[in-house]
Amino acid sequence: MKSIQFLLRTWVLVAAAAVVWSCQPPSQPNSSPSAFDPGSKQVTAYITSDTLHNRLAAQPPVAFEQMGQPKETQFCIFVDPSHSYQTLLGIGGAVTDASAESFAKLSAEKQQEFLKAYYSAEGIGYSLVRTTIHSSDFSSGSYTYVADNDSTLKSFDIAHDRTYRLPLLKQILATAGGKITTYASPWSPPAWMKTNNDILHGGKLKPEFYGAWSQYFVKFIRAYEAEGIPLWGISIQNEPMATQTWESCIYTAEEERDFLKNNLGPTLEKEGLGSKKIIAWDHNRDLLFQRASTLLSDPVAARYAWGIGFHWYEDWTGGNQMFENVGRVHDAFPQHNLIFTEGCNIKFDFDGLGDWKLGERYGLSMINDFNNGAVGWTDWNILLDETGGPNHVQNFCFAPVHVDTRKNEIIYTNSYYYIGHFSKFIRPGAKRIAAASSRSQLITTAFQNPDGSIAVVVMNQTNKAVPYYLWINNQAAAMTALPRSIATEIIR
Repeated sequence: MKSIQFLLRTWVLVAAAAVVWSCQPPSQPNSSPSAFDPGSKQVTAYITSDTLHNRLAAQPPVAFEQMGQPKETQFCIFVDPSHSYQTLLGIGGAVTDASAESFAKLSAEKQQEFLKAYYSAEGIGYSLVRTTIHSSDFSSGSYTYVADNDSTLKSFDIAHDRTYRLPLLKQILATAGGKITTYASPWSPPAWMKTNNDILHGGKLKPEFYGAWSQYFVKFIRAYEAEGIPLWGISIQNEPMATQTWESCIYTAEEERDFLKNNLGPTLEKEGLGSKKIIAWDHNRDLLFQRASTLLSDPVAARYAWGIGFHWYEDWTGGNQMFENVGRVHDAFPQHNLIFTEGCNIKFDFDGLGDWKLGERYGLSMINDFNNGAVGWTDWNILLDETGGPNHVQNFCFAPVHVDTRKNEIIYTNSYYYIGHFSKFIRPGAKRIAAASSRSQLITTAFQNPDGSIAVVVMNQTNKAVPYYLWINNQAAAMTALPRSIATEIIR
């Protein structure tokens, strides 16, 4: 009888797809007797799959039944709420000049659709924003906020941002209910502060301008807050080991450590901005441990650093995403936070907007980064146009959402839905809890939200459906992972 019920539930899961729209340090694992009783709960799965073309589709609720010890032949996702780990800061994306300019080209009606899709509870509920301190590659051109050679910064003015970026940030803040965690990153100091006298092509910050550059951060924070955009924090430098054709600046680990502990940290503290969080590194996972070790082994630098940020581009040269390095930093420096600060699919191709691998890369990264201790996850551009820009060095990329400015059309890629399986259902303040898969075909992570509900994310990258049991405290619910799918299962 149970096998018949299992098959019926699997059939219902496949056939009933209907699209619906609907910072503290990481803790050490806690272990205590669980009061969670799955027998009194139900599971509602939301599924996005390639084969059925469904997106965040709600399934009929499934009840838990007594199961006990599973057999070797029974696939399971095991969840144990009695073991909890880091607390979620938030999930979101970056508001760049390119995003803001693309947004401005939409009609008023489409702008509201876009805002709700990302930042409302009916959409995918983004709760985290990254933005840039003056220009990046995803700007229509290079610019700063001061006149050349103005070391006193008397000419500092964010007028450029009032045209596109600040209006978008204000609308995002309103759509999110008046509160959203926002941080900012610089791509380069002004050219005259650098050894190569160029805002592009790497170079280094000249030591004589360490003080002025620290004050530049202060002025930026205050100017944005005067515009009604509260800043939670900053990162020291975007990608400090990459000499790029666009805005870039190099810091060795020792240079970043010394700038933080001798200049930036003390300056923010002296200016009454000591509560602002400072993120170091802000680059790939490959050198993550070396950078974290150099900075956080210094007690003074460690005092100023909230945590370490990282990107995912280390694998574009043919290697693998180095998730284990995130876990190594977490294990070595458990009192500091880890946050994913940037990632995108590169080499834009308009005809490739439907490629299912775009979303799968997000699911793979988010599950592994959270399981290795990340407290937050920030995508790159929230919106780009039909060219994958604008970008002043033709470094065109994919975003989860694109606007076709020729048609006033918004294109939601599967990346948007994959990210939504986390951001919509796992809310700030949620605690990651223990979750494990009994088969390599499925990967998983789980969180318990502040309201007590549990969100279990299950991803299947294979081309076959995988029936399994969601198992908690000797009780289980029969589920199926559709081919090339991601599901979020809400237990309440």
